[in-house]
Amino acid sequence: MAVDTSKFPAIQGKNLVLFARKLAEAKDKRGMPVPYQTSLDFEPQRDSKTDATKDGYVSKQSPLQTDLKFEFVNNWSEIADKLQMSLFNGDKMEFWIVNYQRRNDKGQCFAYYMRGTVSEDDIDGDPDDVSSRKTTINVEGKPDMGWASLSQDDEEMIDYVFRGVDPIGETPKDDGTDGNGTPWKDTDAGTGVVHDTSKTNTPT
Repeated sequence: MAVDTSKFPAIQGKNLVLFARKLAEAKDKRGMPVPYQTSLDFEPQRDSKTDATKDGYVSKQSPLQTDLKFEFVNNWSEIADKLQMSLFNGDKMEFWIVNYQRRNDKGQCFAYYMRGTVSEDDIDGDPDDVSSRKTTINVEGKPDMGWASLSQDDEEMIDYVFRGVDPIGETPKDDGTDGNGTPWKDTDAGTGVVHDTSKTNTPT
């Protein structure tokens, strides 16, 4: 039977945008999109090993390991500097991979949320091209999924409880609604509303 592709459209890579924020600034700062993103690799993985015993084979699984890597044109935006400071100072960061295409019935975007520190930040300064940066994140624990509310500015240009990208205020609730977010439910699997990205500019 053919799949109804109008209900489950292919996700365009340009609509997966990385947001970041210094964890210590979550009280009063929004998550910020990393400007001029050119690539994004999100690689959760879990190795398995099978041991032979006298009673048969026993399968073992290692803890979840997540690699997050992205490239962007070098710039001096606030978040670009905060990423480098995370490498130099060990500052913990929050990250969201936001899918502009996939929405829930509230208009919120599907997002992966995770925390970690920058482990590599390579700067390319070739004389015949713009400078670029290749950044690798050491993700701690298990990424989470949820739905993030984005501001109009965002539209025009997440083992943690999910957070939206808005400031969380004085007292975090840690129930998935901090930062104007909605936590993921098992019944959310396979759901989403297609958003017309032709009316949305990529954040700069």
